[in-house]
Amino acid sequence: MLLHSGCALKPAAPKDERSPADPWEPLNRQIHGFNTGLDKVTFKPLATGYYLIFPQPIRTGVGNFSSNLRTPMNALNHFLQGKGETGMNEIGRFIANSTIGVLGIFDVATYMGMERHNEDFGQTFAVWGIPDGPFVTVPILGPRTLRDAIAIPFNIYGDLLIHYDNASVRDKLYVLRLIDIRSRLFPAEKLLEGSPDRYLAIREAYLQRRKYLIHDGDPPLDDDLFDDIFDEEEEP
Repeated sequence: MLLHSGCALKPAAPKDERSPADPWEPLNRQIHGFNTGLDKVTFKPLATGYYLIFPQPIRTGVGNFSSNLRTPMNALNHFLQGKGETGMNEIGRFIANSTIGVLGIFDVATYMGMERHNEDFGQTFAVWGIPDGPFVTVPILGPRTLRDAIAIPFNIYGDLLIHYDNASVRDKLYVLRLIDIRSRLFPAEKLLEGSPDRYLAIREAYLQRRKYLIHDGDPPLDDDLFDDIFDEEEEP
């Protein structure tokens, strides 16, 4: 089934027509096909059942609990990027949600005026000047830049959940987290239904979203955009 899903993908663009950001497109498309097939028989059915069985307040609590475990890593990355104020905000969020919010199940910090500002090591590496590198599709984990793929082990180690000694409970929480994340992707998945090339749509959406996050919501305009505008103005 997984092999069949890979074969059903659109072929990669010819080498001379590929995006400079995606020189490994043929391999990426094969991995994308594998991920899509795996998702159809595992994560998507589980996430659908999870969404139908558990009401929104419980799903929100699961997401809050999972996010709270990553808050110290958020704070560390803020400090590594020289954002001391938002780093202290994340520490305050972690203290408030871990105590008043019952281990993070309730996001009381947001109601107290401490908004969440997620940062990861991929964003930190970008701020340090490490280039994106080629676009890659990671098995199971999905789209990344090469820089973000290299940052995956750092993000995993920075998550408090991996340091919990009880492997049985830890692994169950990981599975629950993955199912919860997958269920929250349903709205985005609907936007892809009419796309003629799902792979390209995911690639472009990911690259634009990462650029937006790295620049804290104010990404620089591409030179290509200005070139396109000027070219249009010069046309009769």
